[in-house]
Amino acid sequence: MSAMVIRYPDLVPPNAFTQDELGWVPWLDPKPLDELTDEDYAALVERSRAASPYFRLLVRDPVVLGARTRADNDIFYNTDAGLARAERELSAAATSRTNGCLYCASVHSRFASIQAPARHGDVQRLLDDGIDGEQDDRWTAIIEAAAALTATPAHFGRAHVDALRAVGLDDQAIVDVIQSAAFFNWANRLMLSLGEPTG
Repeated sequence: MSAMVIRYPDLVPPNAFTQDELGWVPWLDPKPLDELTDEDYAALVERSRAASPYFRLLVRDPVVLGARTRADNDIFYNTDAGLARAERELSAAATSRTNGCLYCASVHSRFASIQAPARHGDVQRLLDDGIDGEQDDRWTAIIEAAAALTATPAHFGRAHVDALRAVGLDDQAIVDVIQSAAFFNWANRLMLSLGEPTG
């Protein structure tokens, strides 16, 4: 039996990038809470994720979700070396802005602002003006690298690495820019194909 597409005829989706918290609704049925197994909860990594329809949709393949969540956590929370958390979030926000994923852009721009509150206006400028908005040299290099990795086909190359080095990023920090952008380049496309944001 094929899955039925869920429609939301009364939904008026947001039409602008924002740091405000957005909701998200799936176009396919998430797994019901009362059907989640121990394997599902292990894949969710944090039990609180069961409240999210997005994660309950992804938990229909718990092995893939578990790998996805562990990779996500390691890229964004393992900050013993390399890029600061705010700039990892900036890379993900720039990727999401480039891909047009309003939901992911709201999440990662908000986290970038939380991690670097003095730069809230710079984060908002990324959302309002896009990747060409005025930023300092370091944030410009990160945003341009993330956007180049997001393009299909990718435009990322040596000039982006050189620009990142020129603003003080070492090898580990450059890898963190790449991982943050690459992960959300994939995650945006998944989220955009499985549902839509709500205000």
